[in-house]
Amino acid sequence: MRDNLITVGLDIGTTKITTVIGEIGADGTVDIIGEGTVPSEGIKRGAVVNLERTTQAIRHSVAAAERVAGVRVHEVFVSVSGSHTRALTSHGLAAIRRHQEISQADVDRAIENARAVPLDPNLEVIHALAQEYVVDGQEGIKNPVGMHGVRLEVDVHIVAGAAGPLANLRRCVQEAGLSVRGFVLESYAAGLATLDMTEQDGTVVVVDMGGGTTDVAVFKRGNLAHSACIPIGGDHVTADLAQILKIPTEEAENVKRKYGAALPELADPDLTLEITTAGGQTHAISAFELSRVIKPRIAEIYNLVRDEIDAALGPVELVAGSVVLTGGGSLLRGTSELARERFRLAVRIGRPRGVGGLTDIVGGPGHATAVGLGLYGASSGSGTPMPRTSKAPVEATSPEPDVVVAPLPKAAEEPRTPPPAAEPSKPKGDGKSIWERAREFFKDWI
Repeated sequence: MRDNLITVGLDIGTTKITTVIGEIGADGTVDIIGEGTVPSEGIKRGAVVNLERTTQAIRHSVAAAERVAGVRVHEVFVSVSGSHTRALTSHGLAAIRRHQEISQADVDRAIENARAVPLDPNLEVIHALAQEYVVDGQEGIKNPVGMHGVRLEVDVHIVAGAAGPLANLRRCVQEAGLSVRGFVLESYAAGLATLDMTEQDGTVVVVDMGGGTTDVAVFKRGNLAHSACIPIGGDHVTADLAQILKIPTEEAENVKRKYGAALPELADPDLTLEITTAGGQTHAISAFELSRVIKPRIAEIYNLVRDEIDAALGPVELVAGSVVLTGGGSLLRGTSELARERFRLAVRIGRPRGVGGLTDIVGGPGHATAVGLGLYGASSGSGTPMPRTSKAPVEATSPEPDVVVAPLPKAAEEPRTPPPAAEPSKPKGDGKSIWERAREFFKDWI
């Protein structure tokens, strides 16, 4: 009896680290059997800034997933994001001898020629993803093996990352007692988990809204055609609220999740929040005004995504048929409505699909990348034999933080019972109201 094949995804983000363990069935289907999510420490905008804290967080996340699954993890697929990543599309060509069929060796030769593009020596190739093939001028060929022709062409989307940040990620994973089976671009993994069959027949923009970054992937007929990283994410919205309201970041995040909206018209018109600043001053702000602080930052993210696609592929309305929003940032109320306004395309929230098992735990947008990493491992034939154990290992090196083994709460489903309303009062100091400070803060947008 053979061991079960296991695929493991490790999503290392700015705000959280998530481990997902999937069991690969004989028919290639994946059942999620383990999940562990812990707060991320030591990561900033997709790059490691503290090796020890990142290593500890990885250990705790993996240990939580192991306890649920009852297996021991040795190898993982790791997500990669951040401004250190680079992407380009290169063209490859291979000549075929007359009267011979195209073989897999010919395909490999064409891809290898496309990969021979000069790159910065500091860059390490993460992906070399073949798109559609062209045989003697005939386009749109998915698999040319067995066809006849004398000229085989292919466009290959090459994704590379800076060697330093990748080495730091690899070191953290290895010091946590694991080996890196492969690096996977975060937005690519998110697309693998969220796109349905209909969307794979057209061109779709996947926008993965994380805490420190927003990752963009354009899929054309199921193939990754363009990718980019925008160095702004949900944490920037939280920072805006913390600065304007003069409250700690943790409290600003809680206010954003519970009462925030990306469109002021979706805010509760009767809700007024009583805010106590770090200096002990108390003032009031309506949910409507709160959303007017949030909207400019979300709109800026969408504008940067749009500019990136327009510059690389052309006007987004002409290039793509729809937009899929995923990641934890997409849970903020009004993000899809604002995206429809900015992109002028059909927009939906992307949740993981195509897996079984613990779907109630990994079914939210915040788990899209981790699930996609597992699906990538299964589809690439990189499942690892790992026999079940009666007891998974438990870290004893240091006390574990609180481990979250459930989906992140959806902003739209949070309790919305407002605190007792208070009459707005001007804070001491500069004598300016909250809205006046917000107007000055976003004067270039409002």
